[in-house]
Amino acid sequence: QPPAAGRCGPAHRRRTVPSILGALAEKRQLSEEVVSLLQAQFSDLPRELHSWRQMADYSPEMRQFACLLHLYHIKAYDYLRKILPLPHPYSLTNWLSNNEAAAGFSSDIFLRLQEKAERGDQAYRYCAVLVQDMSLQKQREWNPQTKQLTGFVDLGAGILDADEAPLASEAIILMAVGISSPWTAPLGYFFVSSTSGHFLAQLLRQAINKLNNVGIVVLAVTSGASACGAETARALGIRMDPKRIQCTFQHPPGSAHSIAYFFDVCHALLLIRNALQCFQKVEWLGDTVWWQQVVELAALREQRVLEPCSPESGRAGSKGSYHLKVNPATLLFSEGVAESLEHFQKLGLASFQNCSGTVKFVRLLSSLCNVFYGRGPYGKEPLLAGNYTKISTLFDEAKSFFVNLTDSGGRYIIKSKRKLGFLSFLLNAESLKWLFSNYTCPEDTPSHHLHTHAFSLDPLEQFLRALQQACGSSCSPTCAVPTCSVFQAAYHRLLASCSLAPGSPHSAGNASPWDRSLSRRRDLTLGSIRAQYHPAPARTLAPECPYRAGLLLPSSALSNALTDLSLYTRSLTCTAGWVAEQLALDLQCEACLASLFEADESRLRYRSVLYIKKLGGVSLPSPSVHHITSISERVLSRYGKVRGANKNTKLWHLALEQKVLQELLGESPLFPTLTNHLFEGDLSIDNHYTVLVKEITQCYLNIR
Repeated sequence: QPPAAGRCGPAHRRRTVPSILGALAEKRQLSEEVVSLLQAQFSDLPRELHSWRQMADYSPEMRQFACLLHLYHIKAYDYLRKILPLPHPYSLTNWLSNNEAAAGFSSDIFLRLQEKAERGDQAYRYCAVLVQDMSLQKQREWNPQTKQLTGFVDLGAGILDADEAPLASEAIILMAVGISSPWTAPLGYFFVSSTSGHFLAQLLRQAINKLNNVGIVVLAVTSGASACGAETARALGIRMDPKRIQCTFQHPPGSAHSIAYFFDVCHALLLIRNALQCFQKVEWLGDTVWWQQVVELAALREQRVLEPCSPESGRAGSKGSYHLKVNPATLLFSEGVAESLEHFQKLGLASFQNCSGTVKFVRLLSSLCNVFYGRGPYGKEPLLAGNYTKISTLFDEAKSFFVNLTDSGGRYIIKSKRKLGFLSFLLNAESLKWLFSNYTCPEDTPSHHLHTHAFSLDPLEQFLRALQQACGSSCSPTCAVPTCSVFQAAYHRLLASCSLAPGSPHSAGNASPWDRSLSRRRDLTLGSIRAQYHPAPARTLAPECPYRAGLLLPSSALSNALTDLSLYTRSLTCTAGWVAEQLALDLQCEACLASLFEADESRLRYRSVLYIKKLGGVSLPSPSVHHITSISERVLSRYGKVRGANKNTKLWHLALEQKVLQELLGESPLFPTLTNHLFEGDLSIDNHYTVLVKEITQCYLNIR
């Protein structure tokens, strides 16, 4: 047995650190890659065991050595602690921390979190920790300010810049998210050349320990539903056997405190979509889920339908003409898709007969998403006591469904290579029930409000999107992947504007949790599925398209170009319809896209299928779109004649937009169908209402 730290016998004094590392590599307790990195970077460290002094006298190189060995292989570190006077693993946290925006944990962020915790602010008592990676461009660079080479692995204890050291290819980013209040705090980042689940597990434990030290209790950890995420979960002690799921791990190991583990819901949905795509059909207790029915729905071409008008229209006995089309912004696993399938089945379309199994499957996943995103019948706080019975019943139904799903050959999908998406939902369900039982149900626990969207990667993904945008301004046009130095500069700028207040703009802007999830779920819309099977040709629509269609004259205002009032009205209506069609190409919100067009309001509640009226081949706009474009035309006619103004500048366009908004103030309410939808997100001025008004105005003014 190795002697205790600092008491090396004569036999052990003859052993050297490199020989011990080599022996660990031979026993496969330490990878050759890590051994090579350690030997290349730390060739100047004392080789003899007796040369290692006490921890307080450790040089920066010794600290680097200890941190690197601990994060990459905890068992090897524990073994060496029996031979060398290495510190306790949780004592390494301070060595992995830095000021400013250097790699490692951000000391400033933790200091500010500590201040809030010490003031007794209950909003900061509990949090979840999120982890995600971001690709980097491998490139060695010279930093004239620090007079160091950059681009290498850096875990916070210093850059590993040996000639034989690998270049960094990824940045691992950690974020803390409030569970009872929507605050976010970027905890730090780490440059690595490769990522493993064991490495992320050690990094997460260090982050949890550091948060505990400042008075914040971590209740949950969330990672991506990926191979690395699954390996991380297993390294922490999570068990994903459907018959016996272990959804929590202890921290510190062996202690009484447990932490729940979640996989990102969006990642899990993508995996389930991939599974359906590969299997084409899956079966469950006599029901069949057909992927082709979803493809047919997404690819359904616009159709003209005739039917008797309602008596309220005043034209009973006549026929109304509508164009039926599928809303491309509808999410794949949503109530809208379930309702659409049922609707087309009732219309008698052959492709959608016998779709009850598909409808049931889609509806089940839609209900699960409502729970994890705090929407639908469960409200923004689904873990309230009144909802628990309903949610528990839903989770039991989902488990019964998923464990009995089979492919066309009768093989259980939960045991196949396409199982991770389904296992992710089962694990998340158990974690949510555990949190309810331990942190919202007992009367002696102070936290009765747990926002489930805090257990997704959406806040961190939004921060990474802002980070990528900040990197984009510094990256070369030919390479969108940032280097280490570009990443570091962008992170520094974001951190400088970081506010830990709930709803602060540094990480998520004013976007609601649902908006953040929508932006990540572009690959889960009917439009994305249509693009896979029926790729659309490249857009050729130019700003002068309305002129070519005879809708407008490019050189004059409508009031001067058109003397016939009916022609004026028709032209303005068609142009407004063209604006609506252009905006619909990029809108990701199902409700907002539907609100752009004049449609039959009595049809479908979820607006996944649109019944649109047309005029001259152009979709008729909704009254709100028509009103905004009319005001825009009036403003342009009034102020467009000003001589000497440079009408090609951004300032000129902004001035016109401001005039339009001024004209709209005090007018009748716009988009009446969106009244409830607008209050589903955060109560901020930059919600869907103002976004629609702004984009309609900008699009029309650009055309004119």
